[in-house]
Parts: sequence; structure tokens; C-alpha cells
Amino acid sequence: MKCEEAGNMSYRHCSHLLRGVKLLWLWQVVFVAGAGSKLWEVPFTSSSNLSESLQWDRDCQYRPPQENRAITADIPARLDGTWVSTRCEVRPCPEFLTRSYTFHASRHFQALQHFYADSGCGEPDYSLVIRGRLRLHQASWITRGATEAEHHLNKVAIVVHSLAAKQRLCSRLPDACVGVRLGRLALGKPHELYNTRAGRGCLAEMGFSLMEMGLMRVETQHHVHGGKVQELFLGDIHTDWTQRTHYRPTGYQQPLQSAMHHIHPCPVCALVYRSSEQRPPVLPRSPAPPLSLAGRWVSQRCETRPNVLFLTRDFTFDPDQQAWEGIYQHYADPACSQPTFTLRALGHYAQGNPSAKISGATELVFKVTKVRVTAGDRPTAKLLNATRPGKCGRAGGWEVGVEQDLTATDGCTLLGIKLPHKEYELFKVELDHRKHLLLFTGSRPTDGSSPDRPQKRPTSFQAPMVLCSGVETQPQQRHGSGFNSNHVQLAASGTERLAHLVLLVLGSVLCSRVRVF
Repeated sequence: MKCEEAGNMSYRHCSHLLRGVKLLWLWQVVFVAGAGSKLWEVPFTSSSNLSESLQWDRDCQYRPPQENRAITADIPARLDGTWVSTRCEVRPCPEFLTRSYTFHASRHFQALQHFYADSGCGEPDYSLVIRGRLRLHQASWITRGATEAEHHLNKVAIVVHSLAAKQRLCSRLPDACVGVRLGRLALGKPHELYNTRAGRGCLAEMGFSLMEMGLMRVETQHHVHGGKVQELFLGDIHTDWTQRTHYRPTGYQQPLQSAMHHIHPCPVCALVYRSSEQRPPVLPRSPAPPLSLAGRWVSQRCETRPNVLFLTRDFTFDPDQQAWEGIYQHYADPACSQPTFTLRALGHYAQGNPSAKISGATELVFKVTKVRVTAGDRPTAKLLNATRPGKCGRAGGWEVGVEQDLTATDGCTLLGIKLPHKEYELFKVELDHRKHLLLFTGSRPTDGSSPDRPQKRPTSFQAPMVLCSGVETQPQQRHGSGFNSNHVQLAASGTERLAHLVLLVLGSVLCSRVRVF
């Protein structure tokens, strides 16, 4: 089903900061490419004593895997079993859905996708039941810690749950699909849209894609007192509707949890697990709490972004001054154990109207006025020292662990940071199953551009952040260690020179190992 809003969004703006970040990572490949392992470890949660395991320490400091080896991720990923959504998921456009995927030892899989008319997943529109085969390939060289895979569809069927949903489908699909496939469709009855002998025309028109199965990672958390939680990360969905059917993911969606080894309790997990294409889960209504940003919010885990980004986020908001600070710590690995650089943004924000597209979400506008960068390793410091005077902080003055203020140079051309900068955001606050506050911020455009116009405001969310307790609320007075690109200008023109510099250094390494997807 095509999203009209997405068709009008132009995400063709050049990738700036994220492209520079990706090239910074490629520079480090020279030093870390040979250090790969078949086992990656990051800190995570457990299936018992959840209130202690999910929450960060009182001081909200990220604990590296060297201190707590609670999580493992095997390559290739071990998929056998059923994996389910833990909440109503929001995809770009927006689309609202829940998922239940079952993988068999025979390499066959069945995927159930339930789509809804509302952002609470309480009004089912239609369900897709997808059957096919999956073949796991090698570890991904582009996204460290992931497994590449290839899927083959055998059959796709649709079950429409309401007359209104049928009318919406028929109004948005071409005549060939409506007349041949959906015109006589009976509500609540499976209707085949695709098999191995038929074409995929109608699937493409609906925006259907399983390209998410091209990249996967299974994380297992082993609790110190026994028991475990397993999560399946599948490839991200492109934020531009027109790109989603052929996009090869480099990041992840929000994970599915194993039906056998999941967080307890998980009411949504149980509903999704018991569902079928004819009996979609109807999630209980839970009004979103009002947006109150006061305090400090941090990442729950090492996060992965498209374009080979691994990072943690740390935000502080002062509603009285309408001030904010964002600290983004970047790493070279999916365990967030090898720091590369940190970015710190400071500025102001204005809260706007409730979102017309996503119930419970709020529109905001952020302005970045100051940016500070800290090189976390020697390759990054060396790269930043190669910039021309006046283009990126104090020329030749970059040292590992020493923060530089980029305000005097209006940002950093090499990194694509331009100051001052404005971004149009989408925030939402929810309560988890233990009534703890979660903050959802808007997804970044997949192409690395910036939502610097109202038309490019996000329509989906990043991984939720948790609220720290007993924190200060004066962002301008804090002295954090770094930040990334959530509200920083992703616009500049210096990345072409950076690309040439990196390619000269990497030479034969890139030519022999990087593939074009």
C-alpha cells in the first residue's frame, strides 16, 4: 500500500555528516579489519529480575562489555524458532504493524505481518502470511557483527479484516491488482497475492518487501542467575517509500524477541505469538503519557545505524530554558568497545503541535548552536588534522581525548557539520510494561540527509531511550564526553575530498573486499 506522504518527501539531499562518519570508519578498517571474531559481545538484559537488568546504573554510565560480558551474538545467526514483536511497531510512511516470524531447521520460514489503521495496533487492517526459504551467507563486512542472508519467496497471501481496509487497498492499487486479485476478496478469508508462478507486480505496488532479511543478527543475553533473552535484529527499512523494495540494509529495525527466551512479562509478545493471519493481535489501548522531556535520557544498548554507525546517545533537556544537549559516542564495533569519536551538540528547542500522522507523538523543532568533537583514537585525530585552517576547529590541534569547539569555524566541513542548524523532529513518550518512561525520537533519513524542512520530518522512530533518575536538568552546564548526529546539520560539501583521502589509504583493501549492493 503506497503512502502518499512518502512519495512527496525528497530524501535525495546529499548525505553529509553520516557519509563523513562512514568514511571515518573506513579509515579505521586498515587497523581493525583483521581483528574480527565469530563471537561479538555487548551488555544487555535478562529474562528475570527485569527491573534491575533493563535499567542503567543510577549515574547512567554506559558499561562496556569488558566489565559485563552478558551478551553474545553468534555468526552465522541461529534462527530456529519463533520471533515476535514486543510493541506496536512504526515504519516510515507511517505504517503500523506487528510481526511474528518462524524459522525452521529446513531453512523454510513463515512470516506473519499484521498491519493496522492506528498507531496503537488496535484496529487491524490486513495481514500478510509469507512463506519462503532463507539461505544464510557469510558475516557482513559492511555491518560488523551481522550475518548476510538471501531469501526466496514461495507464497504470499493476504487476509483483509475490514471493509474500510479493503476500500483503501483497492483505491491505492492499480486496476490489474484490484480486478484480478482483490475485487472479489472476502473479508477474513486468505487470498493469494503471489506464488512462484505469478509475478510480483501487486506486491511491489503495496510496498511489500522482505529485504530486511538480507541482514540479521541474533543477540543472546545470559543472566547471571540463569535464564536468557534472545533478540533477532533484521535489516532496517528505507525511510523513502520509493527505495524500500530494493534497498539493501546496513542497519537494523527494532528487534523481535524469541518466543522461548524473552523478557518476562511481555504481554504484547504473548498476543502476537498466539495470532494468525485470520486472528490478528489486537493490542490493548494505552494512552501515551504527555511529552515531558525534563531530565537525562540515555541509550539502552549499543545502537546500530545505517551507513555503518555504532553509537550510544545521551540527551539532557531543560524545559524551563528550552535548552538541550546531545552527546553521541561513536564506536568502530557493534559491542561499542572501540571508541572512534564523540560529538556534543548544544542548543534550544521548541515544542509544537501533536502529530497528525502518529497518535501520541509531538512535533518539535531543534536548533543547534554549538558543536564540540573529541577524537577517540589516533586514526580519527590524524584525519581531522588533515583539514584546512578555518574549516574544522583548530587546524593541526586535534589530539586523542581532547575536546575541540567547532563554533568558531561554523562547524566542520570534513565531518559535514554546519552551524547554526535547525531540524524538524518527532518525539513520543511511552511506558514500558513496568511503567518506566521511554523516549522515542525520530528516525534519521536512510540516505544520511537532514530533516531540515517540515516536509522531511520523520514518520518513524529510533530505538527508545530510558529516563535516568535523580539527574540534573541544566544541559548548558554539563560537560559530557561526546555526541553524534541526531540534531546536527548533515550538510556540507567536504566529504568528496575525504573520500579521496580515504580511498588513497585503503586502496587495495577496499577494491578487494567492498561489494556494491
